[in-house]
Amino acid sequence: MTLYGVVYSTVMLQQKKAYKYRFYPSEEQKRILAQTFGCCRYVYNWALRQRTDAYYQRGERLYYEGMAQHLVLLKRLV
Repeated sequence: MTLYGVVYSTVMLQQKKAYKYRFYPSEEQKRILAQTFGCCRYVYNWALRQRTDAYYQRGERLYYEGMAQHLVLLKRLV
């Protein structure tokens, strides 16, 4: 878009904001956060292993839909 001889792009007009907060969890909150992060790490590594094995052993790629279905089965086992 040209305005008074100056070229503006929509990228130049976008503004990104970020907020920083300090968090001082209680001991119980620390325990729950550690458990939650541990579960997230387990699921991420499990999914990565599934995708890696599928690719190198069978030459197939696993996409989001397939991984989501596998995750439902994993949740039922735990």
